[in-house]
Amino acid sequence: MSNKGGFTLIELILVTVIIGILAGMVTLTFAGRAEEARIKAAKGDIASYTTAIDLYALDHNDKYPASLQDLVGGKRSYVREINKDPWGNPYNYKVTGTSYTIFSAGPDGTPGSADDVTSSSEHNVE
Repeated sequence: MSNKGGFTLIELILVTVIIGILAGMVTLTFAGRAEEARIKAAKGDIASYTTAIDLYALDHNDKYPASLQDLVGGKRSYVREINKDPWGNPYNYKVTGTSYTIFSAGPDGTPGSADDVTSSSEHNVE
C-alpha cells in the first residue's frame, strides 16, 4: 500500500474559501478608506484655493477673482494650476457680491447634492 503525501480536494477547497473570505474582508476595509482619502484630498485642495483666493483679494483691493483660473499666471501666480477634484470633475467656485464659495460636487459629480465637499464656511470681504 502506498501512502502518497498531498492534500485532498476538500482541504484545497477549504483553504481557497478561507483565503477568499479574508481577501473580501480586506477589500471591504480598504474600499471605504479610499473614499475617505478622496474627501480629505478635496478638502485640502479647497483649503489651498481658499488661501490663494484670499491672497488674490488682498492684492486686488478686496475683489475676488472672477474664476479660479484667475489665480494662475498674470503678474502674480497664486497657484501653479487648477486641478480637478479627486473624482475628475472641476471645482465649483461662486462669487456673490462680497462673498465666495468653493466646492467639489463629490463622488456623484452633481453640484448641490448631499455628498458635496465644500469650504468650511462662506468667506466674506470685510
